[in-house]
Amino acid sequence: MDPNPQTVLPRTKRKPDITTVLRKSWYHLRLSVRHPSRVPTWDAIVLTAASPEQAQLYDWQLRRAKRMGRIAPSTITLAVPDPEGQRIGSGAATLNAIHALTKHTELVVNGGDGAVGLMGKKHILLLHAGGDSKRVPWANPMGKVFLPLPFLAADNPDGPVPLLFDHILAIASCARQAFKNEGGIFTMTGDVLPCFDASTLILPPDSSTIITVPITLDIAANHGVIVALKSEIFDESYTVSLVDNLLQKPSVDELVKNQAILDDGRALLDTGIIAVRGNAWVELVKLACSCQPLISELLKSKKEANLVAAWVPTKHDWLQHRPLGEALVNKLGKQRMFSYCAYDFLFLHFGTSSEVLDHLSASDSALVGRRHLCSIPATTVSDIAASSVVLSCKIADGVSIGEDSLIYDSNISSGIQIGSQSIVVGMNVPKDSDNMAGNSIKFMLPDRHCLWEVPLVGCTERVIVFCGIHDNPKNPLKKDGTFCGKPWEKVMHDLGIEENNLWSSSCSQEKCLWNAKLFPILSYFEMLRVGMWLMGLSDGKNLHYLPLWRNSPRVSLEELHRSIDFSKMCTGSSNHQADLAAGIAKACINYGMLGRDLSQLCEEILQKETSGVEICKDFLALCPKLIEQNSKILPKSRAYQVQVDLLRACGEETKAYQLEHEVWASVADETASAVRYGFGEHLLESSGSKSTLAFRNNNHVSSMDKPFCPKTVKVELPVRVDFVGGWSDTPPWSLERAGCVLNMAVSLEGSLPIGTIVETTNSNGVLIIDDSGKELHIKELTSIAPPFDGDDPFRLVKSALLVTGIIHENILVSNGLRIRTWANVPRGSGLGTSSILAAAVVKGLLQIIDGDDGNENVARLVLVLEQLMGTGGGWQDQIGGLYPGIKYTRSYPGIPLRLQVFPLVASPQLISKLQERLLVVFTGQVSNQVFHTCLHLRILIVILLRPCRFD
Repeated sequence: MDPNPQTVLPRTKRKPDITTVLRKSWYHLRLSVRHPSRVPTWDAIVLTAASPEQAQLYDWQLRRAKRMGRIAPSTITLAVPDPEGQRIGSGAATLNAIHALTKHTELVVNGGDGAVGLMGKKHILLLHAGGDSKRVPWANPMGKVFLPLPFLAADNPDGPVPLLFDHILAIASCARQAFKNEGGIFTMTGDVLPCFDASTLILPPDSSTIITVPITLDIAANHGVIVALKSEIFDESYTVSLVDNLLQKPSVDELVKNQAILDDGRALLDTGIIAVRGNAWVELVKLACSCQPLISELLKSKKEANLVAAWVPTKHDWLQHRPLGEALVNKLGKQRMFSYCAYDFLFLHFGTSSEVLDHLSASDSALVGRRHLCSIPATTVSDIAASSVVLSCKIADGVSIGEDSLIYDSNISSGIQIGSQSIVVGMNVPKDSDNMAGNSIKFMLPDRHCLWEVPLVGCTERVIVFCGIHDNPKNPLKKDGTFCGKPWEKVMHDLGIEENNLWSSSCSQEKCLWNAKLFPILSYFEMLRVGMWLMGLSDGKNLHYLPLWRNSPRVSLEELHRSIDFSKMCTGSSNHQADLAAGIAKACINYGMLGRDLSQLCEEILQKETSGVEICKDFLALCPKLIEQNSKILPKSRAYQVQVDLLRACGEETKAYQLEHEVWASVADETASAVRYGFGEHLLESSGSKSTLAFRNNNHVSSMDKPFCPKTVKVELPVRVDFVGGWSDTPPWSLERAGCVLNMAVSLEGSLPIGTIVETTNSNGVLIIDDSGKELHIKELTSIAPPFDGDDPFRLVKSALLVTGIIHENILVSNGLRIRTWANVPRGSGLGTSSILAAAVVKGLLQIIDGDDGNENVARLVLVLEQLMGTGGGWQDQIGGLYPGIKYTRSYPGIPLRLQVFPLVASPQLISKLQERLLVVFTGQVSNQVFHTCLHLRILIVILLRPCRFD
């Protein structure tokens, strides 16, 4: 604790950039999933559910998330229903979930310390996702936490539609590091996306921490408020302080009385995000392992428990008289709770349908993907507003969709009109039937309405459900209750419906939309027509539709919630997604340039119940004609990669592996062609052919045809540090799209660590000597030809001889070369060593033959060299070593590939600080393709203790 009491919380709230926060979080999530041993991830992810049936749906969603790479394979996933389907509050639900996880992981719960000790070391993410979603009724079948949220969808155009759950996982992944080596639990709610940089989170050891954010007093009056002790500041940043009290929907007078108002006139909002760490977590596990009798008492009393109050001493007297209060205080009361104030916190709540639409329409247009994995007709045969959000849908001709509407996971046939600011989910409207023929409009959904389908257990037809966007199903009949935006009294008057048609006279519950037996179970098109009538769109037809509605079996939203056939819903959704992916893949193969990610599309196709593999085999049969297409129009590497993806989808891994060599051989050829027109063909020709002789660079020949004259060239280069942009420089990406990288040249211990000496000899052949003392004398240079053995220690120099033209242009007619190389950097250190060494050798060889040794030409030639070696590198490593200092480099596809280097002048103060603080050390972990960028950061910042200097 700071001995000097603080009287103010001086920070002010900074409005976060949602795009930046989410993109950083997603980057961290992907790293933690791929490499949990390097970037720690959660040991378990647990969701609470309202019922065993909903828990089954959540388990399916968790398996889906793991398959899509949102959750690490090593992470345990579990959905835990509230006991007996009763709501017991988030506190008791937390204890129940911990207990269920302990049993699930086969840890013996016997009152001893064995299970507690093991669980106490684990790191758990818990999401409270139960409940009935009354204010977002269309999300009831899927669960509100799994509603579609296409933020950053364009970053992965062929991946599945991002869900709220996926973004929560991304944010939470950054919080894992705050626990360090202490076990703990991080609890969140499933209807909120907390947009903040969780990597900055500070969690005091052996305690609980609640995340707060400053809000105005009018908002505080409707939410929970945390009172933090201003004299008990834990951290110098003033973001962490001890919690003194908890207030629920306080008035201004209460806020003043409890000293809850900050110096800037705001109060601290309880976000519902709680972290428990160290000994506090161990005590919580102990309580959870013995909590079942307590929860049984709670179920009998039909009350809810308050877990947070147990960590706040001023609430203990109040809590003692609450359910489980005495046990909570006795077990947890000795631990402290802190408030972590996230000043850059943005609270995206998804509590109502209108809030969902607001977040999609009010957000930055670059953030929201408005079209994703969908089949949409031409603008001449449909009317789909540009501002509407259409996700995972197949839309037929003759469909109209209004502005700012959300259409998700649906198959909409012709003749459907959907109004503005409406939501349509899970609809599968079939094509015209005989009884609907002749009607140009089959169904109309008015503005500001919701429409969805629900499969019920034991029911063949899927029930069609609808209501107004602003309808609150909880509002009583006599108190502002509405249906489709109109008061119930007017609805019943206009339709001729009696109150007892909707609610039983023996109903003990308050009458509202939630329990109104409103939705008929009829044939599909009858439900559509009756639906239009119930929404008030069929004036004067009460005599026809009223008897049909009265005599049909009907269900309420409440009954729907209890009777959803989750298995049928999951199967139907998987098949729908697979059909969409198959349609996109087929169009890509038949008509496109193969620019889609077939591997991701095949992942979805394979989820189709029976025919997924057969669909992929049909696509595989189309591949031969792709290979035959003009390579100047369709790159061969793309055609081969499509075939590799399809072979893998069909389970033919051996053939896919063999064909991958063709992919990279094509990339090498395409890279060589991008360096200079005809260069690719020139590399592969035998020396002395007519075309080779015609291609010969006369300057090269003249310099080496003269009588022997000793000549020595020494080239030394620094290593490079990659800050951002890596992989955008790498073929085939950089051959088809612009790339950009920010990096910096660095010398180690005051010297340039990479270099070569090239000198002429009066004997034929080439002698290569590396820094380990290995030597190779090549007498017949025509023997140098790709592909090279991956274990060949001299393949770099051999490739350099090829790309500089020394071999194919017969430059070494009467002379020879001696080439010595060194790299005083550990191999695989992630500092661009091999590419920079290649640049040094290429530059030295070009200087020996009086060739173009300009940095841009050398960088392009090394790009080709990397492909010949089979390492598949790009241009940024050699650029980093060839050009001094800090620079921003862009590449532009074309023939030749254009590179533009922009030197960045750092201030003397920045250079001084970096030279004082920048440490480079080899961790012993060699770089690899997936973990390339993150490893650079570890080398730079985390561990090494060797001084370095900027060049």
